[in-house]
Amino acid sequence: MQVTITVESVNGPAGPDDLRRWLGGQPALRGRVRRGADEPLPGAMGTAGDVVLALLEPGGVAAAFAGAVVAWVRTRRGTQTVTITRPDGTRMTLSTTEVKGLDARQAAELAQRLAATLEDGPAEVPPATPPTP
Repeated sequence: MQVTITVESVNGPAGPDDLRRWLGGQPALRGRVRRGADEPLPGAMGTAGDVVLALLEPGGVAAAFAGAVVAWVRTRRGTQTVTITRPDGTRMTLSTTEVKGLDARQAAELAQRLAATLEDGPAEVPPATPPTP
């Protein structure tokens, strides 16, 4: 299954190329991640944006991908939003504002939920819950 990943950066240097390099550096994802072009919506003005395309399969690859995406989002400066779209149109969104405050256990749980959604099909990934002080 090929998923499409878009990155919106509000006030940080990170973007789709940074995420593509990060994912490509993961041993389980080498050769499965490439640059693509996001098709503009019909009637929209402007050019297509850059996206990252990842070829996933059930099992370890989806889990490795989910863990790497959560880790990347947690380590970014500024505000980034990553949207992952399955071929069936299911979308999962992670934002640095939701993910940065997670402890290691919560980040691992979020990655597991994301991997399960990637493998199992339509289901919303609940927003990350930051730890309470």
